[in-house]
Amino acid sequence: MSSEKNPAMDSDVESKVAQNRRSQWVKLNVGGTVFLTTRTTLCRDPKSFLYRLIQDEPDLNSDKDENGAYLIDRDPTYFGPVLNYLRHGKLVLNKDLAEEGVLEEAEFYNITELIKLVKEKIKERDAKQNQSSTKSVYRVLQCSEEELTQIVSAMSDGWKFEQLVNIGSQYNYGSEDHAEFLCVVSKECPNIVNGQESEPSEKAKVLQQKGSRM
Repeated sequence: MSSEKNPAMDSDVESKVAQNRRSQWVKLNVGGTVFLTTRTTLCRDPKSFLYRLIQDEPDLNSDKDENGAYLIDRDPTYFGPVLNYLRHGKLVLNKDLAEEGVLEEAEFYNITELIKLVKEKIKERDAKQNQSSTKSVYRVLQCSEEELTQIVSAMSDGWKFEQLVNIGSQYNYGSEDHAEFLCVVSKECPNIVNGQESEPSEKAKVLQQKGSRM
């Protein structure tokens, strides 16, 4: 038997290997920007638009540009986070990108897990913004026993009772004792409204007036 190699056969094998490697890479022309990735990456979610696209499903009617890249009429800026998620399974956003924009693209490409991640991100962001946009305002009011009832009735405008301290009486009217109290109340208020600190409501002003004797 001859041990000599067939140059033509070796060349054919190498050609097929090279062709197979090339076929693993896919070009996507998203809104005029070309992205290069692999079929494995795009097949991460079998239910996604991108998975169906590279299967050349006839119902998608996908077109290609002159370089063979699939044409997708979407915003390339927000496609980056989508493609990176398919690559490593993590949601990574630049600070200048809005979560809502990524969510829009995730829904278009029908990537279920990415949709969930972005919605959770939006929920966390909104919760932080709500916490930072308010501040606790405290008022310490000095009042008599008779005035205490009036103050409590004026607390429906978001004010909460925190503490009541009996400080005895600073006034003597004959032989009668008139108890005096320190009433501590609080309220959550916006930090800024149209660039200015918010004005207290009418009921808040009533509470402040009742504590003016301190």
